Amino acid sequence: MMLDPGTLLEQTPDGLAVIDPAGRFVQANPAAVSLCGLDPANVAGAASPFPPAHAGDGEAEAVAVWEPESGPRREFAFRVSTLAGRDERIVAFRDVTESRRHQRRLAAIASAASRVAAKRSLRSTLDALAKEVLEADAMASVQILTVNSTSERFRVMGTAGFGQAENFFDLLLECLEYGAELRMIDAFTTRKPVVVPHRYEAIMTDPVWEPLQEYMRYPEWDWFASVPLMVRGEPVGILNAYFAPGQEITKTALDFLLAIAEQASQAVDYAALLEREREVARREERQRLARDLHDSVVQNVFSMGMQVESLNMLSGRDTVVDSAYVMRVARELGHISKAVLTDLRAMVTDLHPTAHADQGLSESLLSLAESTMSRTGFDVRVSISDPHDDLDDLEAELQEDAYRVIAEALHNSVKHSHGSTVTIDLSLTRRGTQRWLMGEVTDDGRGLLTQEADVPADKGGFGMTAMKERANRWAGTLTTRSSSGKGTTVCLVLPLPPSLPTGLSDGPRTTVWTLK
Repeated sequence: MMLDPGTLLEQTPDGLAVIDPAGRFVQANPAAVSLCGLDPANVAGAASPFPPAHAGDGEAEAVAVWEPESGPRREFAFRVSTLAGRDERIVAFRDVTESRRHQRRLAAIASAASRVAAKRSLRSTLDALAKEVLEADAMASVQILTVNSTSERFRVMGTAGFGQAENFFDLLLECLEYGAELRMIDAFTTRKPVVVPHRYEAIMTDPVWEPLQEYMRYPEWDWFASVPLMVRGEPVGILNAYFAPGQEITKTALDFLLAIAEQASQAVDYAALLEREREVARREERQRLARDLHDSVVQNVFSMGMQVESLNMLSGRDTVVDSAYVMRVARELGHISKAVLTDLRAMVTDLHPTAHADQGLSESLLSLAESTMSRTGFDVRVSISDPHDDLDDLEAELQEDAYRVIAEALHNSVKHSHGSTVTIDLSLTRRGTQRWLMGEVTDDGRGLLTQEADVPADKGGFGMTAMKERANRWAGTLTTRSSSGKGTTVCLVLPLPPSLPTGLSDGPRTTVWTLK
């Protein structure tokens, strides 16, 4: 039995509609009504996904994106035909949302792999990966968080969708204190993906989430997924995905997140490997410089000292040379050579790779103090406050710069202060999730002369300029306080990136190092 054309239109799975020149519906078959989420009683005059009439009608198939006020976002492949003698047009369309999303996912995975292969910074790479995920699945927001070397604290390294909130972790801690449950920590600690349906509504209606509700309100989202980043069986971070309303997390969507998480994990692992290689290179360079300085420059300066002593002896003999003049020159050369020798020996010590490479920042400063006391006779006192054992988990380059600034300040005090005691105070303080590394080097010397104290920091000598550059590299500050006869204090303050406990810590530990 043959079906009449009207029945065929009723039963076809593709959408068929008549639209006016402005792109509004005139008529639509049941499939079109269902696909576009229309009210069957009010089809005529309703807005359609399709553009107004244009000269290209009837040519190649095009794609329209449909985002209704309620219901899921859809993508339609459509073709337009004109009606002879009428302004209206016929549109035949089908839902290609999943197929196009699948294509974007494949493209995103390929693009993510190429981004990881490129030698970019970890933060910019993860930021780009977050945007890839956001655009491929038309999500509301994506976050990528990594952890420190002990896997105890999270930090946001990639984000797309939500606006920037400098105090995000502080607000998150407030929610935790009120009793909020962080499902991303479950994903991290269990090493398995976590999927939570309708998470948006639960967060927006629960008072324990009040501190973060405004930040997470727009763009609107619904389902939530958190996927761990794994490197050799160990978690190194998490990827949080906030799905737009109407989207459900299918197995295909979860597989896509896992594929991107794998690329992000490779980026984290590559960054860690690159840092280790850089540290080895820095260590080998310091060893080479220390060896070269000792074998050439130091020995030559020592020979100069011996020659000066010989000249001093010669000048005491009954010769035609002016002995007083020679003795004066000999004494001056002797003082200079000893000063240069002392400075070069200090350089050899400083260049040797003990500055946190093997020991960590705390132990390196203690070693620096001991070597300085044995070499100069100064009394160097060290106090290090690290209540949560955070110091040695800081970035290697930040530790290096902090060490170099403190070592230079100590060197300046020994060389210029005319005092006898130097105190080094180092502390890692925190307020909420914001942390600061603070270091002070104080001597009991004569203080800076008035003209020295008035010189701007950026107009100082090479040592002060290098110290300022190291502080500025981490958005930190370097200040000097001094008054005549009351010594000098150099103060370094470095703000540290906000972070959040992962839940793997055994709890805070109190450690205070002192050397007096």
